[in-house]
Amino acid sequence: MYILYNFIAVIASVILKGLALVNTKLSLFVNGRKNSLSIIEKSISKEDKVIWIHAASLGEFEQGLPVLEQLKLSYPHYKTLLTFFSPSGYEVKKNSKVADVICYLPLDTKNNVKSFIKMAHPDIAIFIKYEIWPNYLAALKNLNTPTFLISALFKKKQSYFKWYGHFMRKALKNFTHIFVQNSMSSDLLKSIGLKNVTVAGDTRFDRVLEITKRNNDLEFMKLFKDEQFCFVAGSTWPEDEKLLIDYINQSKYAIKYVIAPHTMKADHIKNIVSSIDKSVICYSDLNEKVVLNDYDVIIIDTIGLLTKIYSYADIAYVGGGFATGLHNTLEPAVFETPVIIGEKYEGFAEAEELVTLGGIISVNSFLELKKQVDEFFNDNDKRELTGQINSKYIKEKAGATPCILNELNSVLATKN
Repeated sequence: MYILYNFIAVIASVILKGLALVNTKLSLFVNGRKNSLSIIEKSISKEDKVIWIHAASLGEFEQGLPVLEQLKLSYPHYKTLLTFFSPSGYEVKKNSKVADVICYLPLDTKNNVKSFIKMAHPDIAIFIKYEIWPNYLAALKNLNTPTFLISALFKKKQSYFKWYGHFMRKALKNFTHIFVQNSMSSDLLKSIGLKNVTVAGDTRFDRVLEITKRNNDLEFMKLFKDEQFCFVAGSTWPEDEKLLIDYINQSKYAIKYVIAPHTMKADHIKNIVSSIDKSVICYSDLNEKVVLNDYDVIIIDTIGLLTKIYSYADIAYVGGGFATGLHNTLEPAVFETPVIIGEKYEGFAEAEELVTLGGIISVNSFLELKKQVDEFFNDNDKRELTGQINSKYIKEKAGATPCILNELNSVLATKN
């Protein structure tokens, strides 16, 4: 199986290079990795002590960020290396100062792993949620490098728990310790003989709570909202936007609307704007001459603002529930805001739980969306109670970060 895995890894590398010639995202995926080793070689010397954190994409990065930030504060004499698997993580964070070195993780081939580990020589390695790469984990184990998996989530259907999953089970056993989100994950791991497991919870709850403590002021949002009722729709897909635009065009209520589409392509933004009957402006068109309070709708055609925009929402809609997958519902929920989503939320644990509790409302049609928005607009008590359910839930779920850091600190203390 090991030979087969390495053969597939090499073949996949070749195929991806070919597909990258005709696919923009794959081009970033492939070409970005060409520079990974040179970035590390220029940035990390043999004398440096290194903390390595790896995330698949932006969502997993957000989960690992509370841990990364605390490690940077506690161990300033270490260099922090942050790697991404996906362009949607790396391309957003590549120029940030969140870590000392940021690059793509080279594909999990034997040669790539050998070169990467030799150059990076991490003193400790931290993988987030689903990132389990057999060759990297084997190399770290052989070097006795403490290696951790945090905010992990396991399900019975995964290969680790099937009769044919021996190879991937072996990879899991290379972790020094695994921190899982829930007891079900812990029970599954223990069923295959893993005892180095702690139920710590999900670091995303710590992350979103930190968001409420920072400065979330946005001058353009103050001018746009101007103390009026504000409905923010974030990470929307065309399926979401159809319902939202129908509501905007038909509603007679005095509501300010913000739409932050998942897709930022110019044609798509143009289609949204042309479909809205009310006064609408794009964020990219704002300037000192624009009187924002004159507009009913603002389209956010840039990245990096949505989390702060949610702090202005009286109600929020999170997209993806009618399309490929639900986006982050915790970011608006943490601001004591009622959240509306589409009908497809199975597998998103916090959405499932908050729908049951009543803090998130799932809708499956325009009429249901209209009913919920109208009710929240007209019933302040219901809106406040719904938002409080969300805030309370997040506060009760927080605490994973200190649990994880306690173990990491004990390991790093032996290396200082």
